[in-house]
Amino acid sequence: MTTFYEEIGGMETIRTIVDTFYAGVAEDPVLRPMYPEQDLAAAAERFTLFLSQYWGGPTDYSDSRGHPRLRMRHAPFPVSPNAAQHWLAHFRAGLDAAELTPEQDQQFWDYVTHAARFMVNSPDL
Repeated sequence: MTTFYEEIGGMETIRTIVDTFYAGVAEDPVLRPMYPEQDLAAAAERFTLFLSQYWGGPTDYSDSRGHPRLRMRHAPFPVSPNAAQHWLAHFRAGLDAAELTPEQDQQFWDYVTHAARFMVNSPDL
């Protein structure tokens, strides 16, 4: 059985999405302050490994970091509805860069829009 990860082109596609996403985050005045690292490469690698594993790829994320515990890992950062919208805008650019089929794009988009809403932990100021 083919996984969604394999269907969309594996690591190369995930890296395209994540690299495009982080290029936007690097310039975003709402999101960039949430990343304490000067260099976003480590965050991009973690996100790449997470998305790869989530969609049926290698388990490198869990092997190195344990269970994702997304809400716990993001709890120190004020994720407002506005921040979630900025996050989604950059993710949308990543999906557009990957040039998935409409069905694949919709499946990925449904997941990330749900995840973005799930991560909100503070009101807009």
